[in-house]
Amino acid sequence: MDFSSYEDTIAAPATTPGTSAITVLRLSGPETFPILDQTVSFRHGDASGAGGYTLKSGIVRTEDGEVLDEVLVSFFRAPHSYTGEDAAEISCHASPYIAGELLRLLCAAGARMARPGEFTQRAFLNGKMDLAQAEVVADIISSSDAASLKVAMHQLRGGYSQRLKEVRAQLLRLTSLVELELDFSEEEVTFADREELRTLLEATRSDVVRLRDSFRLGNAIKNGVPVAIVGPVNAGKSTLLNALLEEDRAIVSDVPGTTRDSIEESVVLGGVRFRFMDTAGLRSTDDHVERIGIERSLRRLSEADVVLMILDVTAPVEENTVVLSSLLERVNWDAQKVLILLNKADKLGDNNIVSICNRYVSLVDNKCEILSMAAKSGVGIPDLIKWLEKSQNGLFKTSDETLVTNLRHYEKLKEAADSLAAAGAALDAELPGDLLAEDLRSAASSLGAITGEITSDEVLGEIFAKFCIGK
Repeated sequence: MDFSSYEDTIAAPATTPGTSAITVLRLSGPETFPILDQTVSFRHGDASGAGGYTLKSGIVRTEDGEVLDEVLVSFFRAPHSYTGEDAAEISCHASPYIAGELLRLLCAAGARMARPGEFTQRAFLNGKMDLAQAEVVADIISSSDAASLKVAMHQLRGGYSQRLKEVRAQLLRLTSLVELELDFSEEEVTFADREELRTLLEATRSDVVRLRDSFRLGNAIKNGVPVAIVGPVNAGKSTLLNALLEEDRAIVSDVPGTTRDSIEESVVLGGVRFRFMDTAGLRSTDDHVERIGIERSLRRLSEADVVLMILDVTAPVEENTVVLSSLLERVNWDAQKVLILLNKADKLGDNNIVSICNRYVSLVDNKCEILSMAAKSGVGIPDLIKWLEKSQNGLFKTSDETLVTNLRHYEKLKEAADSLAAAGAALDAELPGDLLAEDLRSAASSLGAITGEITSDEVLGEIFAKFCIGK
């Protein structure tokens, strides 16, 4: 992103095009008010004399003097605006023609069209928010359920950024003391107490590791809790997905091996977004394409937070037992929640699959549950939904804490944790102070990159380019 035009006045729609009553256009920059005075005929006074946090109504005319629209303008004086600059928002009728013509008139008066994310970029550059908070703005806009919004709002309030800044400041202080020792190396003067340094390193690394490891949960809240639907062919996986979505999303057929790749769809249940993955059926096959699908199924199982193992109770018990045993061996019981679904339970008869499943549940110390259902008729689906909602009850409690939801932040926290581990090893090995200082500097730099204290223009451009126009 080019920062050379930072002094320009920019304009863009702040609302999504579509059927609505009004469209809001944004202006920000040093010439905001003079541009408005050239574009809008206000009923009382002018834009240049307007106070901050005030409203004025006016009329916009074309170059021919024809009335284009009647508008309402909100005024914001620097530094008390979203961007920290003089800014305004124009509410006009939601006609694409009116909005387009009004933008054209604003640009003719001296504004230019904003680039993606340029309003938030200016807010960051003007110190209205740090980089971590700026990135959260995009998360708030895209949040589609209560849990993801709650996490994003918690981050926007700045607790996460403040903690990172405190840790970084402490690391920089210790780094300066270690580097000061290098200047007095011949006198063998010690400025940084090694025991104090070791204690701080352990506490700091613990904080950083906790934030780093929170990414799995934070990412699940932001993008949806990944749920893998796995089981043998023709067990009813696609039928179950369609029942949960209440639409025919996956192809349902009596022909084994119909689903050869993962199908992903999301639905919000109990305020939490679940991302369901319908996978290829598990069986021995000579079909190369189907084998690839089965490998992907097993990979999806390992990536999921919730695993739904679906079995067809009318299938041979031996086949179900082999698949169930194989799947249970692949579960990470510390990180995954598992439910065994006995499908077509209305045709169970005297099948002993229930007792077999109960035996397997006992073997895994009752860490999973069993639910009988009939996906085709919808029997048991409400109970399954209740189980899914209950499995994620902790999300709302946990979302009061600081969670990492951004992949860039996760990578920087991982770098910082590795540097702090190296610093701890250097301290234990009594290595020279310059090596210790280098690891401390590296950790501080990684943390600074999250909040934007140490970030290149190239990285900033990449971040803000992902935003929508008008934000």
